[in-house]
Amino acid sequence: MAKKFENVTILLPAMDETYSLRETVERILNTCKKKDLAEFIIILCGKTTPECRGVAEALVEEYSKTVPIYIHDQTLPFVGGAVREGIDLAKGSHVVMMSTDLETDPDVIRIFIKGAKKYPDRIITASRWKKGGGFKNYSKIKLVCNLIFERAIGIFYLTYLSDLTYAYRIFPTDLMQSIAWEELKHPFFLETALKPLRLGVKFAEVPARWKARTEGTSQNTFLANFNYFKTAWHNRFLSREQILRSDKENA
Repeated sequence: MAKKFENVTILLPAMDETYSLRETVERILNTCKKKDLAEFIIILCGKTTPECRGVAEALVEEYSKTVPIYIHDQTLPFVGGAVREGIDLAKGSHVVMMSTDLETDPDVIRIFIKGAKKYPDRIITASRWKKGGGFKNYSKIKLVCNLIFERAIGIFYLTYLSDLTYAYRIFPTDLMQSIAWEELKHPFFLETALKPLRLGVKFAEVPARWKARTEGTSQNTFLANFNYFKTAWHNRFLSREQILRSDKENA
């Protein structure tokens, strides 16, 4: 586990984001110290639009002399597969998982970095339910369902964490690269909390505000959220040996 924060890799999976992808990168560059940023990895897929790829290439051209920015074309399917590949590529001591549609506020990155410097061996995770956080333009039905799910899973895992499903966290890179991830779709984001919890990793929550995307289309349907229950049940009973990668997988 990381004993010191050195710098962070920012993972940015993108499909149809354009101005929000650019704003995400530029706000991080404007609010964080350059020495704290190891790299940006923009992860694209076969369904990435030409406009989105064009913005990604422009960002590489404009800013890579300031902070390394790379484009990676994923081979594993879906958004979970994208982030999993990004984790394995990360060179920073820590790695951030976030979105490129501004549903994850880029200004929180500097708070993540501050937390990781103080607690380099912990996962610093954003919470929409913590005082100071919140939701904007979020369906009332989804809001109630999310609250019920968070409370139920919290009891099931005996954890105080208030927002297990929010895909916005900074992790020690070596921890993330040591885990045998299984999910490929959106339940992967829940898995990134549950497997570390089962390993006894400590977390710290910071408040963050979520707001609905203004461009692009979400790939996560409402009904697909019920798959999170299967993920929660499965991970609750794994042994430490089942959670961690084997020596062969790490080779």
